[in-house]
Amino acid sequence: MDFNNTQPIFIQIADYICTQALQGIFSPGCRIPSVRELAVQLEVNPNTVMRAYERLQNSGIIYNKRGIGYFIADNALTQIHQLKKQQFIDEILPSMFKEMQLLGIDITEIATQYTQFLSRQKDPAT
Repeated sequence: MDFNNTQPIFIQIADYICTQALQGIFSPGCRIPSVRELAVQLEVNPNTVMRAYERLQNSGIIYNKRGIGYFIADNALTQIHQLKKQQFIDEILPSMFKEMQLLGIDITEIATQYTQFLSRQKDPAT
């Protein structure tokens, strides 16, 4: 995993776990790597992974079975979708709107691009 300088590492690790869940690598009820295992795998301090796990646990995405480990919650995918959607609305859209305003891009241009994007997703050959 390559870390960037724009976000704290523990948030990037939490996003990594969420992405793994959305991709089906970690399914609901599935045990995820222990704090130490993930720290070794990602070459980070275990305290950093612990902060990520605490964040995910507080969000209801993972839960801890004492002495056994951390597991993906049954409603994790719903929680992740809600959190990511809110993050997109709160963080990405305002930045995008500012750029649109600076560049004089109209919302209809964005709608056209989005429609084309969806068409390509349905038919990747085009």
